[in-house]
Amino acid sequence: MKKYTKAILFLGISSFFTLAINAQNQVHNNVDPMIGSEGVGRVFVGPSCPYGMVKPSPDCTVNSNSGWLALPKEVTGFSQVHVSGTGGGPKYGNIQIMPFSGTLDKLDQTSYRAEENVKLGYYETVFKENNIKTEITTAEKASFYRITYPKNASKDLKIDPGFFLGESPEPDGREAQQFVGSQIEIVSDHEVRGYSRIRGGWNNGRAYTVYFWATFDQPIAKYVTWKDGKFYSDKSAQFDSGKKTAALLSFGKEGKQELNVKIGISFLSELKAKNNIEVEIPHWDFNAVLTSLENKWELLLSRIKLSSDTSLEYKKMFYTGLYHTMLAPVNRTGENPLWTNDEPYYDDFYCIWDTFRSSSPLISLIDSKRQVEIVNAMLNIYKRDGYMPEGRSGNDNGRTQGGSNAEVVVADAFVKNLKGIDYELALKAMLKDATVPPGGNEEKEGRGGLMEYLRLGYVPYNVPRAGNMTIDFSYNDYNIATVAKGLGYNDLYNQYMKQADSWQNLWRSDYENNGAKGFIMPKDASGNWLDDIVFGESKIQKPTFRYTPVIIESPWYVCHWCVFFYEATSWEYSFSIPHDVPELVRKSGGEEAFKKRLDIFFDSKLYNVANEPSFLTPCLYHWIGKPYLSSDRIHEIITNNFNTSAEGLPGNDDSGAMSSWLAFHMMGLYPNAGQPYYLLNVPFIKETTIQLENGNQFKITAKNMSNKNKYIKSATLNGKPYSKAWISHDDIMKGGELSYEMDSKPSNWGTTILPPKK
Repeated sequence: MKKYTKAILFLGISSFFTLAINAQNQVHNNVDPMIGSEGVGRVFVGPSCPYGMVKPSPDCTVNSNSGWLALPKEVTGFSQVHVSGTGGGPKYGNIQIMPFSGTLDKLDQTSYRAEENVKLGYYETVFKENNIKTEITTAEKASFYRITYPKNASKDLKIDPGFFLGESPEPDGREAQQFVGSQIEIVSDHEVRGYSRIRGGWNNGRAYTVYFWATFDQPIAKYVTWKDGKFYSDKSAQFDSGKKTAALLSFGKEGKQELNVKIGISFLSELKAKNNIEVEIPHWDFNAVLTSLENKWELLLSRIKLSSDTSLEYKKMFYTGLYHTMLAPVNRTGENPLWTNDEPYYDDFYCIWDTFRSSSPLISLIDSKRQVEIVNAMLNIYKRDGYMPEGRSGNDNGRTQGGSNAEVVVADAFVKNLKGIDYELALKAMLKDATVPPGGNEEKEGRGGLMEYLRLGYVPYNVPRAGNMTIDFSYNDYNIATVAKGLGYNDLYNQYMKQADSWQNLWRSDYENNGAKGFIMPKDASGNWLDDIVFGESKIQKPTFRYTPVIIESPWYVCHWCVFFYEATSWEYSFSIPHDVPELVRKSGGEEAFKKRLDIFFDSKLYNVANEPSFLTPCLYHWIGKPYLSSDRIHEIITNNFNTSAEGLPGNDDSGAMSSWLAFHMMGLYPNAGQPYYLLNVPFIKETTIQLENGNQFKITAKNMSNKNKYIKSATLNGKPYSKAWISHDDIMKGGELSYEMDSKPSNWGTTILPPKK
């Protein structure tokens, strides 16, 4: 009997330790949401489901894009909707709550954090002033707060639907959010409902409404409502009259000190917000919600496994990169207030100009069914709003920073044979961008300067962002040609392949700068190259400034949005011809001249690691048969600019753009978006295994890789010699193993069969 009891005890202890070890081995534990939260990264730090609609986290004043700012910045409250990694004016920050303890007589309950604890799916802070602890997790459309008050303290809570990020005193301020209306009602002693209606923000969008339903596990003992600066103890509701509204609730001092709060969010109605709670969180188990969220992420993140000897730093960088990539766009299927159908609906494309290069291809590789939904949502938007989005937020298109880059996303899905997309409809949507001017909505959708582009073969200088629009349109036309050819429309293919050469019309072949010759430069509508650019609108005096390939930003007296190149220089954009690198090499003077040009670019610090137009540039050595130089540049860039600190991203993450670039390169792959192959570079990980959705596995191994052995000597694909420094998407989908033999010096591997031509 004693032996039997000991055996049971031993098995129980063994099972406990086995579960603990398995929990430690779960890859989601490597995600650190704080990486890139400070400095320029601006990532969202709160809990979120993959592509989750609800993103609750603290708001530190109204000025942060993600809501969060580092200690010791104060916290004004916790709102339920945020974005991640973005620039421009803030968006969202809707339906704010704030726990406090005291009298119900002031709306401002700002507090300071004594400590903060953040991990995937979980946020916690304790306030200095009152020692109140707030913990947050979330479901897809409803957030969950566990608030612990000190013993004998009153349990009080502010609900403020009038709060939002990016508030400006200037009416109709560009990129500022503006208040439209709010409403709040105490429905019962356990429920409060209402909404927030806001317009504007980074995309200068139309008004959007965020409805909420809040429910509590303790009864409200006392309340006051607030409207336009006044408190009302005798009114349980404040209707929308265009003035801000709020409520202060007290749950008294009696009973347990832990208050649980569930907040359902909807873009349709308050009752839909309530239903979202009932469907997603029909209980009061905080830990169960957290576990469910962790499991959702684990299913996705574990589709890529790294070798067990991978350093903790690399694991954190890699899995956090995957995590950031899948925070956006946001899945609002069933929450579309604009039209009713059963098709997928996604919002917060913020912006495709940023994400088409690496974010979309990474989602296609590890979550292709999701990417099919995203593309179908873009087509759904086209059918109802008239154009596919380039940027979209708050259920409104805007803005176009360059081309109509939804074309790249569609072409990328097409060449990778993603099923379940109506590509005939997609081609129509692409052609709409390429043929129909948006008629005054050039910042919102479509192609600005389209008629000039079609007439002249380039966008002339008087049109804002003429340089990068010409380059982007050329690539977008190539994307149209790709899909047209695949669908059998040969005339369209020929037409748009010809237009894909339009970038050459702005190539000034005799222009020299910093030892390189030939640049994309401004030209007027008469075909004249412009060295001196007129600024201002005076009809009498016409002062000018000298335009050169190294101008990073326009002078203060020129509209930031009206520059020739958006957020980059001619040096950067003159490399950004992803569909025709061989012609770019030729125009630069041949392979040796192109190598020199690349070396000048990097060695003279003209390269901007934080800028998406330069994402492909470190890989361009591949096209001159020197892939080892691409690997050298990539490893140098990542080593010097990425890490696991709060400032571990070198630029705005831009809805996962920067993070997906990092994740791809750590695997040793990099996509040329819209084209069916990946460039191969030396990985950071000795062994990476990708579990594909078709059931196959694809493994990348680097044998004998070390700090010394950092070059690929030879490679095999499924045991057969492989001499190309690029690989097709189809070969990856077939599964198998790409194996490198590493060496201490460069070899001739990858030097003969160059990446595909246009």
